[in-house]
Formats: sequence, C-alpha cells, structure tokens
Amino acid sequence: MYIFKAGVVGAGTMGAEIAQVISYSGLPVVLKDIDQAILDKGMQKIHGIYQRRVDRGKMDLHTMEEKLALIELTLSYDGFKDLDVIIEAVPENIDLKVRVFQELDGICPEGAIFASNTSALSISEMGAATQRPEKMIGIHFFFPAHVMKLVEVIPGLDTAQDTVDSVVSFAESLRKIPVVVKECPGFLVNRLLAPFLNEAVRCVQEGAATPEEIDKQVAGFGMPMGPLVLSDALGLDVAWSVAQTLYTEYGERMRPPRLFQLLVEAGRLGEKAGAGFYEYGADGKESLPVLIEKARRETTVTGSEFSVERCLLPLINEAALCLEENIASPADIDMAMMAGTGMRRGDRPIGPLGLADEMGLDAVLGQLEEFQRKYGERFRPARYLRLKVKAKHLGKKVGKGFLEYAA
Repeated sequence: MYIFKAGVVGAGTMGAEIAQVISYSGLPVVLKDIDQAILDKGMQKIHGIYQRRVDRGKMDLHTMEEKLALIELTLSYDGFKDLDVIIEAVPENIDLKVRVFQELDGICPEGAIFASNTSALSISEMGAATQRPEKMIGIHFFFPAHVMKLVEVIPGLDTAQDTVDSVVSFAESLRKIPVVVKECPGFLVNRLLAPFLNEAVRCVQEGAATPEEIDKQVAGFGMPMGPLVLSDALGLDVAWSVAQTLYTEYGERMRPPRLFQLLVEAGRLGEKAGAGFYEYGADGKESLPVLIEKARRETTVTGSEFSVERCLLPLINEAALCLEENIASPADIDMAMMAGTGMRRGDRPIGPLGLADEMGLDAVLGQLEEFQRKYGERFRPARYLRLKVKAKHLGKKVGKGFLEYAA
C-alpha cells in the first residue's frame, strides 16, 4: 500500500515534529489537536525547524514555504476522510489512545492504517479496541524526531504483514531507519535504556557519585550524553511513566529508584520544568540534595560504588534477554541503539551486543555475577549470555559471540 497522505493526532512536541518530518518528505499531512493554542505552538515549532535549515543555508525560503504549505492544521476530524495512515501522538495513556482510535475508526477510510507513536503501551490492546486490528501498528519515533534516524515498527498480534510492509516503506520514504520489533513492554530501545537510567539514578541516590561525575564518565566512555542529562532532556515525568510500565511488566529488575519518584513528585521534571537532576533556572523547588537525603532515609542504602560498567552492563544484559525472546535480530538490536541513541565507544558507533563482544562475554558474565552478589537480583545474568559463554562463544577474540566475525 502506498501512502499518499498522512494525519497526525496530537500537536505536542512529538506530534509536531512527526508532522514536520512527513512534510519534509513531500507528503501532505493533517495535524490535529483539540486545543488551538497547542496547534499554534506546534506550527511554531515546525516553522522553527525549517527556519534553522534556511539559516544554515540548507534550504531556501521558497522551499520552506512549499513544505509548510503541505501541513493542514485542524481542530476536527473533517480532513481525515481521505488519509492513508494516521499516527497518534497523544499523551502516554492507554485509555486516551484507545479512545482516539475508536473515534478514528468511524471516520477514516476502511483501508487506512492506524499507527501509535507510543513508547511502551500495547499495540495489540489498541488494535483490539478497533474494527481493524489488522491495520493497527506501532511506529515509534525518537526525540527529536526531525533529527533521530530510528523508527521502531511494532506489529501487534493481529497486524497484517501488508501493514508492516507498508509502514516500513513509509518510514524509509521519510529518510528513517525502520527496525521491526516484536511487541513487548517498552519495545526495544526504551526497554534497554530503562535499566541503564535506573542504575544511574540509584547511584546518585546511594551517594556513589554526583550527576556530574556519572554523566562525565559515561559520556567519556563514548555515549553521546550521560544518563542523567538524557533523563532531564526527555522529561522525568515521561521517563517515570515508562519506568512504571516496565516495572509492572518485568518485575524487580526494572524497579525504579525511590529518588526517581521523589523528583517527579517535587516537580523537578527536567529542562522543561527548570529543574531535574540539574538546575535550569527554576526557583522554589525542593533541592536535589534534600530529595537524595529523603530517599536514603527511606531505603537505608548508601555508600555504594559507581562505575560505568554498573550502568552499561544492565543494558547489555537486557539486550541478551531480548535475544532470548526473539524481540529483534542481533544486528537490528545494535542498529536500533546506534540510530536511536547514538550509542558509541570512543568515536565508533557500536551497539550493546557488539560492545559485549569486544569486552568478552566471559568478562561481561563475570562482572554481572559480581554485581549480582553486591547489589542484588537486578543484575542476574541472562540465561542466553550464560549459554553463549558455556559454548565458548566469547566474542570478538574468538570470532563468535552475539555477532559473527570474519576470520
């Protein structure tokens, strides 16, 4: 199925950026919200993205106006009767998303594809609420959508192969890198990032290191930014919502630290709120040291040790668990992390499985077992990692690990 015209429901940050990406590809797009102020703000954001291209000499004014003319703003569904794909980008609430798709069901053409930009919620559940579960799919863009190349494509249990193929082609037409991911809570990238972010927050909570020290060392290893500055950029309320979903689904290894919740309750939601793990000019919010002390009193754990491996190995372990569950291929797991987060070692792009192979799977297993003894069951090594080590698939040094290497 070829996509001639698209719609986006929700004109917040992600919805507006998705609409910009679609218009940049040359397709007309209808951007809907229930609030004119949000629509106007969304259009301002889109204009700003294009204006920066003009300012850098990458686009002329005439082309910018042509691209902007492809975007139609609306407060109603009147313009949705001839769309080929509709991307939902409303807040991360399953009841709200289901309601949106049920409304769309009675308005959009029978053959239209319904796509959710959810970062963690069930595609199958959304599809079951419609009359077209075979046309329901996840299409998860990464922030900022106009910059990040990765798009996770997530079929539900009832999604037709033609829908998957159409959305993969659509993503490629947007100049994105689509990775098809088996449905699971958090899908792929957010599932891998969650234990990485949780462990960094726990290190702050336990006094292992300051946010600045953690971010400096992790970024020094090669990640594009540290986990705590990343959390502030994403929004701690958004990250907390995903963390709760993953904890509910996966259990103790995904339990978010108490400090995480205290920051959200105090309104320290990151850059957008003027304060998170760092200060961005907000006054009157409880300070980070006060919240850390409160978390320590409640958890009674303090004085642990920080290392970059303490944050990265849970991410690698989760990638091994994803392989166990056939969530994605080894190559796609690594591609997703490189394209979706900019993961690298030094100046070389690398994914978690390639990194594990370079470290040596026996060394990774040994370090995880040590962390498990010191810090608990959240570090329990994946069965598949143990199996690889037993089979002497130890990584790059022997030519075979999670990935294969030429002799």
